[in-house]
Amino acid sequence: MDEIPAPSKTDPPAPYRPGYELVAEQVLKLIAELRLRPGDRMPTENELATRLGTSRTVVREAIKILSALGRVRAQKGRGLYVADDEGMLGSARWSGYFLPTDLDHVYMLFEFRRVQETTASRLAATRATPVELRAIEAAAETCREGHLTGQATLFDRGDEDFHLGIATASHNQFLLAAVREARRLQRQSSTIGLHGTVGGHAAEAIEEHAAIYAAIRDGDPEAAAEAAAVHLDNTLEDYRREIQRRVFG
Repeated sequence: MDEIPAPSKTDPPAPYRPGYELVAEQVLKLIAELRLRPGDRMPTENELATRLGTSRTVVREAIKILSALGRVRAQKGRGLYVADDEGMLGSARWSGYFLPTDLDHVYMLFEFRRVQETTASRLAATRATPVELRAIEAAAETCREGHLTGQATLFDRGDEDFHLGIATASHNQFLLAAVREARRLQRQSSTIGLHGTVGGHAAEAIEEHAAIYAAIRDGDPEAAAEAAAVHLDNTLEDYRREIQRRVFG
């Protein structure tokens, strides 16, 4: 049997990791081992300290990290719970940070959406199934019908289905979750910006949707990404004008 060679004296030392970081990792492993699901109650800080052979102070710091990452939820007086799988965007903390009338926040949100949706469109152009293509086409048609008949609710539903349909066709669950959450935050600004109106950028949006769909259907990733970028940039400009008009006069 071959002997395991001793570590070389020239091997670089392992990078230092604070104790609370190691414990945070151990807590995640424990959640998996106990097969806890989102919403399940976790062991208390004292119980975690005993299980992991560390102090309650270190456990508390580890929980702070996991809370910031959206993996653990601490309820005062009730204990620790496995957080819902929403990540930071879905947390109440982020929603509280986002101010729908703050133009800087709206710009940042659209910048984030631009990265997401150009990537999703690029991937959809190479991955979309025939069923997914039909769903995207149908959503675009719903938008068109909503615009032509002056039905804001119908337009909004088609728009939502269109963008989520493309994210679904990217076959990347992380992108889909991110697109869904960014659009949820955008709806907060819609109550001040474009909610209840069918007009403004709506007519152009119909044609922009058609261009995105055509590029995805034709399997042209770069054209799909470019069309998505144009659409997001124009939508942002429409929001900017509306928010400035309604909020700032």
